[in-house]
Amino acid sequence: MPIDATLPYDDQNIFAKILRDEIPSKRVYEDEWAIAFHDIAPVAPIHILVIPTGAYVSWDDFSARASAEEIAGFVRVVGKVARDLDLVAPGYRLLANVGLHSGQEIPHLHVHLFGGKPMGPMLAR
Repeated sequence: MPIDATLPYDDQNIFAKILRDEIPSKRVYEDEWAIAFHDIAPVAPIHILVIPTGAYVSWDDFSARASAEEIAGFVRVVGKVARDLDLVAPGYRLLANVGLHSGQEIPHLHVHLFGGKPMGPMLAR
């Protein structure tokens, strides 16, 4: 069910629970700014989720409230994970849904990193 990205942060969302190690995840990277882990229902050969360690609902929330250091750290993690998985040369796709119209389902900022095959057009026509 899509969520309203303007709602307050819900600390019981699945990503908050993953951050607290209440739910296991197959992590590929973590530091003080973000964690990256395999999606449990991948739609590409490589499907990684990258989430900030802070409590942010969406890009809008993150860009308004996060420190410059948090923002830089999170963006760097996305790039590092893509490099570590050898996705730069063949290419990869990033996707971040925000709010009801996009279909955002979990009220914690997250970026999907897809790779391992040609992704096709950006949106179905």
